[in-house]
Amino acid sequence: MATPSINVNDPGLIQLVNRLLDVFSTVGVQNPIDLPQITVVGSQSSGKSSVLENIVGRDFLPRGTGIVTRRPLILQLINRPATSGTQANGVNGTTDKEANQSEWGEFLHIPGTKFFDFNKIREEIVRETDAKTGRNAGISPAPINLRIYSPNVLTLTLVDLPGLTKVPVGDQPKDIERQIKDMVLKQIMKPNAIILAVTAANTDLANSDGLKLAREVDPEGQRTIGVLTKVDLMDEGTDVVEILAGRIIPLRLGYVPVVNRGQRDIENKKAISFALENEHNFFNNHKSYKSKASYCGTPYLARKLNLILMMHIKQTLPDIKARIASSLQKYQAELASLGDQMMGNSGNTILSIITEFSNEYRTVLEGKATELNNIELSGGARISFVFHEIYSNGVKAIDPFDQVKDIDIRTILVNSSGSSPALFVGTLAFELVVKQQIQRLEDPSLKCISLIYDELVRILGQLLQKPMFRRYPQLKEKFHSVVINFYKNSMDPTTKLVKDLVAMEACYVNTGHPDFLNGQRAMAIVHDRHNAAKPIQVDPKTGKPLPPGVPPRSASPSVDMGGPEVKEGFFGSFFAPKNKKKMAAMEAPPPQLKASGTLSDKESQEVEVIKLLITSYFSIVRRTMIDMVPKAIMLTLVQFTKEQMQRELLENLYRNNELEDLLKESEFTVRRRKECQQMVESLGKAAEIVSQVQ
Repeated sequence: MATPSINVNDPGLIQLVNRLLDVFSTVGVQNPIDLPQITVVGSQSSGKSSVLENIVGRDFLPRGTGIVTRRPLILQLINRPATSGTQANGVNGTTDKEANQSEWGEFLHIPGTKFFDFNKIREEIVRETDAKTGRNAGISPAPINLRIYSPNVLTLTLVDLPGLTKVPVGDQPKDIERQIKDMVLKQIMKPNAIILAVTAANTDLANSDGLKLAREVDPEGQRTIGVLTKVDLMDEGTDVVEILAGRIIPLRLGYVPVVNRGQRDIENKKAISFALENEHNFFNNHKSYKSKASYCGTPYLARKLNLILMMHIKQTLPDIKARIASSLQKYQAELASLGDQMMGNSGNTILSIITEFSNEYRTVLEGKATELNNIELSGGARISFVFHEIYSNGVKAIDPFDQVKDIDIRTILVNSSGSSPALFVGTLAFELVVKQQIQRLEDPSLKCISLIYDELVRILGQLLQKPMFRRYPQLKEKFHSVVINFYKNSMDPTTKLVKDLVAMEACYVNTGHPDFLNGQRAMAIVHDRHNAAKPIQVDPKTGKPLPPGVPPRSASPSVDMGGPEVKEGFFGSFFAPKNKKKMAAMEAPPPQLKASGTLSDKESQEVEVIKLLITSYFSIVRRTMIDMVPKAIMLTLVQFTKEQMQRELLENLYRNNELEDLLKESEFTVRRRKECQQMVESLGKAAEIVSQVQ
């Protein structure tokens, strides 16, 4: 038989939301849908419990000092027609008299058990609270679901929360104020929660704890309704008319004043029916309220809450339907990603994972991934960046003359000429210096290998974040170990090849390279520079410019016989004029001979020629290394691992004696699959429920 549909104007909408609450509570998962409900907040002394009991018309809430409500109580009131022959199950110690009663309560954690004695409902609330929190004054966010069927109530759902407190009392936790505040805020900050802020009328409204907390999440008062208790205890001549008119703290849903039983009435077990009659008489006879008595009191509050909740559900129902559908789709997708519990052939599963991983590895390196990152570089693009930006700029930044100074080149030139001063610039000095500088290219080239290795490890880490590896942690660990070893083994031939490239360049200096600036050309360049910088020589007698290479004649030739002739040059520092005695004694040279700090014109030109040749040839080698080193790394490391990854994984993972252990699921996967299955089941039922609404 088809389930009857519900019209949006039907009070059954509240029961529909109750059914949704039950669906998520029964399976023990957190409700993913923000359902409309009325949440009751207030301080411990505000009279929250009395308001709820007056609405129900029964004593059923725990009483006492300190924190009595220590768990949220989801109170579902369901109106049912009064009958004289209601049959009960006879459980829970009910008598025949109780069985004929038309009011009872049911707890969701004890399905099918009816409580006709409301005192036993109170006892069950206390027992269930202690079961979760212990007998101390601690609190718990786990709710207690109580459903009350009665002809004397309007269909309504209320969430009673622990009363706000300031100072820990007795064995209460030191941070009890923060704990309760966090719990209350978590409930009332939901956009679909109607906040019922209970405040004692005989206190300053601005100091109301309930209203203060409500204003934190609802500063405009759009979804807050105020309840003013203890109106009968206000000082004579005072009333709450200004508050009801919205002139103090305005609320869109307004305020409702009520009169509850006093503490003496509760101790004397005064019936709530008498309290409601007393409340009715108070408002009808009070000079300030009798003109508006129909808008005061508990019956009006219940009707107003019923209407507010029903209209709120009607407004939010389309969004609830959409959220249920989207949440169901999300959890179904997650459940599919977690996969079914392993039942098939483990070898086929391992083979499938290896194949998928190897294909993913290739596509990431080749930049052919189905989902390309539009925010940052990834995969093969990062490797290209290392080659063409980091390595290329690093090699270009090497200056061959930041370590070799002109004086060093001069020393090498003198040493390379042996016992006879050189007539021409020696090539031996050029080769010696350029080979030293070529050898410096080895460090950045090896650093490039290390950076590419890091990028491959980075790619591995990204691939191991796939759901299949979260599902099998031991398989993930094994994959990581095998691939890292594969990388390290591939590093050895890569390092050797790169070192060989540097050694090849340093081994043979190819001065016949077409791009090399030969010695003749270098000397011509230096000669031109030297002449351009040298002032024009003029004959002192005629004043005419002298041809290059001809020294000017002195006006009166003479020979200086006053001292020994001092020849400037490489050894000028050892035979200065002040060392006449050393010169005359012809002492042996010191153990360590160093060059003079001053270069002659001839030496300067020779050094410049060598530097030009070194710059030219080093640039050729630098370009070659920028081109060849990335090719070598690609060949023996990147391309090799890309092509051989699947074979390597098969050799190390596809072993029959290890397959079962590798495919052992993580505790997280098992737990999460169960949660998703429960959520899919709950959301499926919820979708069926909301589909009944026309």
